[in-house]
Amino acid sequence: MPKSPQTRTEKDPLGELQVPSDALYGVQTLRAVQNFPISGITALPEFVVATVRIKKAAALTHKDTGRLEARLADAIVQAADEVLAGRHLDQFVVDVYQAGAGTSHNMNCNEVLANRANEILGGERGKYSPVHPNDHVNMAQSTNDVIPTAIRLGCLAQLESLVGAFGALATALEAKGREFDEVVKSGRTHLQDAMPIRLGQEFTAYGGTLRRGISRVKESAEYLRDLGIGGSAVGTGVNVEAQYPSLMVKHLREMTGLELRGGTDRVQLMQSMGDAAGFSAQLRVLALDLSKIASDLRLMASGPRTGLDEIRLPAVQPGSSIMPGKVNPSIPEMVNQVCFQVVGNDSCVAVSAEHGQLELNVMMPVIAYNVLLSMRILTTAARSLDERCVRGIEANAEQCAYWLERSAALATALAPEIGYARAADISKQSVKEGVLIRELVKREKVLSDERIDEVLDLRKMTEIGVPGGKGGAGSVG
Repeated sequence: MPKSPQTRTEKDPLGELQVPSDALYGVQTLRAVQNFPISGITALPEFVVATVRIKKAAALTHKDTGRLEARLADAIVQAADEVLAGRHLDQFVVDVYQAGAGTSHNMNCNEVLANRANEILGGERGKYSPVHPNDHVNMAQSTNDVIPTAIRLGCLAQLESLVGAFGALATALEAKGREFDEVVKSGRTHLQDAMPIRLGQEFTAYGGTLRRGISRVKESAEYLRDLGIGGSAVGTGVNVEAQYPSLMVKHLREMTGLELRGGTDRVQLMQSMGDAAGFSAQLRVLALDLSKIASDLRLMASGPRTGLDEIRLPAVQPGSSIMPGKVNPSIPEMVNQVCFQVVGNDSCVAVSAEHGQLELNVMMPVIAYNVLLSMRILTTAARSLDERCVRGIEANAEQCAYWLERSAALATALAPEIGYARAADISKQSVKEGVLIRELVKREKVLSDERIDEVLDLRKMTEIGVPGGKGGAGSVG
């Protein structure tokens, strides 16, 4: 293959290739690029960072044990620090959909760090001397323990941002709950009239739902803290020094600030992707709850003339290219789409987690991409919903009161006084005639005027208790 000034010749066990001269990656990475021109989507930065942290920790560990010459270890660490500072990220070029287990991604990282380390030591790209991608950067490692460890580190590194974004969103919803506490509206079940509820109760419940969801995510993340690094090829630790696993955990803990533990069964941690799948599943549940809330906001804001119009969302952009003045619930619509994507991501993770065979799950690259993508888009969507929607929501108390008085479900409050059957007749008659329950009860003299006001106290219906506070079936005025 002819060489040009724009390329350099590199060789691997399969032969020679012309690698771009300015590339920090090498021949094995280039083979992966050629083999997998699938999506144009490369590894998320969070995954690159997690993998490079493992390489840095390994260099520090082998420097500690004396297995790796100090000057080589220091050069690898310096190269890793450059990546961790945001440099060279364009050199991680392997498609998400690649050969099983993530060998291509692992070698991409090894080659980038080796080439940069050699430059730091005065060498040339592509020569792999004195630092070699496999012999030095990948020392005592296998793709099979690096990639599952990187998945765990990537998830844990993003956890604080996810928790923070959802905590802030929950706080904003709860603040609206307090602000709207005096706004009484019609509840709805099956999208039909139901008993009164305060708008504030709805929003407070939304906040509580998200807090429960994030609590489940945090609980599932505890399993990710057990690292199988040091398991090497099949989890047994071949070519690994005895002190390597504990030193790796020590260095990773120090550089990330994360609570990490050495796994007690590295074979199990290599065989199973259950911890990642369980974490992804809780992200899915969180997304389901978030999507339900976004849909509720869209429904309550529907109108403004032909819908519920119980709340007003902040206008963030014109809603139509043809209908002047139209404003759409754009932020909640975006949130719905994000949540649907997370559900799909989790389905991919679940099937991939099941599809491991014997000592290894070869579907780890797509697991890594999907679970980390879910975390990223959930975090940013929650932040956007908080800052660009929830904080600016206004209650339309007048419209809430309008619908409430017309609710056929108010007859429910009459049941303890006049019995279920008669209350049902009142409800049906109200709908048929288009008459308010309150007016119909007065007209038919079902209860005394005083008792009607006591039983049909709308605010009191939003708290536990029997409407009117006394009376029983058959007691009429």
